[in-house]
Amino acid sequence: MLVPRLFPTETEYVWGNITYTLSPTMVFSQGHMVSIACYSVLFIISAIGNISVLILLLRQSMKIRSRINYMLIHLAVADLMVTFILMPMEIVWAATVSWWGGDLCCRIMQFFRTFGLYQSSFVLVCIAIDRYNAVLKPLMLSAATKTGRTLIKFSWVTAALCSLPQTVLFGVHKHPEHPWYEQCMSINSLIPNAHELVTYSIFNMLIMYILPLAIITYCYGSILKEICKQADKTDTGELRRSTKEFLAKAKTRTFRMTVTLILAFFACWTPYYFITLCILLLFTVVYTTLYSYVNYPVKFCRYFVDRPSAEKVDYTIQRALFIFASANSSINPIVYGVFNIRRRKTVRTRTRESNITCTTDARVVYLNGTKNDLSRRGSEQVVPTFRLLPKIV
Repeated sequence: MLVPRLFPTETEYVWGNITYTLSPTMVFSQGHMVSIACYSVLFIISAIGNISVLILLLRQSMKIRSRINYMLIHLAVADLMVTFILMPMEIVWAATVSWWGGDLCCRIMQFFRTFGLYQSSFVLVCIAIDRYNAVLKPLMLSAATKTGRTLIKFSWVTAALCSLPQTVLFGVHKHPEHPWYEQCMSINSLIPNAHELVTYSIFNMLIMYILPLAIITYCYGSILKEICKQADKTDTGELRRSTKEFLAKAKTRTFRMTVTLILAFFACWTPYYFITLCILLLFTVVYTTLYSYVNYPVKFCRYFVDRPSAEKVDYTIQRALFIFASANSSINPIVYGVFNIRRRKTVRTRTRESNITCTTDARVVYLNGTKNDLSRRGSEQVVPTFRLLPKIV
């Protein structure tokens, strides 16, 4: 009996008196090496980024409690699940090629493999809904904290429920021609034209990709529309000049963050789900003849999995696109970190400007009046300076 080992490269082996040849996917190849390299880089970036963001957010939450910080903490935790569960599993799996962990470990790891991905998407949805309510429903801010926590709790429960099918659909199976070779795979992969595989793949695409993307796009689109609407009012003199300047800057900042978040999510997951959809729907068409009220034959299509057509899609492409999709967990802390740094720089700049203004006003008062008048005249001129500064949110 052959003993499984790391980086198996032999394409032939002798079993009894017969020499067997392994398929390219059953031996360690350049594709596996690329997977290990890519996941290793993503692991380092994601681990450093998400741990740093998590520590900073936890420190900030001790001083100031914020709904957005609370949600970002859960986003970092979800991304860390992807980082420390999915990525190491993919690295080891690529090194061993076959599955060494047994059936129970296979089912558990497949559960957590999607759990972090689901939760990461759901937290982005929670953030979008919270920002939507904050801008378009300001009268509900008193209950916003409770609503935000409820959304986060619901997202964790929903992610767990959506990941449960993984424990049923996946298991360890032996190769029919090579009994020593075991693989953690979907049981439907062994059954031609399995409707369960198509149904679950569509369900996964709908819950993890289409619905989150639709909700995020709608929420941030509505926010931008409202900001543009409020900014237009300044042209009619309904708002102060300082408020107009703030809305213009908020419009730019919100627009950039919106575009970045949507494009990051869309760019990472669209290629993978597009190729998945092609694999599922490049299928044999079975026509069923119906008859209309005028007795003309009407044909409609039912799509079933056509294994020969699906197998023509290079497995390397599928694997590369999933790696690219997993990179979303590495991009999230970068996106939020960049905009947080810009916001901090804006606050510091405004603080320095206010300090310079205060110092200048005090010097003018001192030069034009007596030393005894400094406190009185200084307070009259310095305090309004602070009131004119728009609040940054």
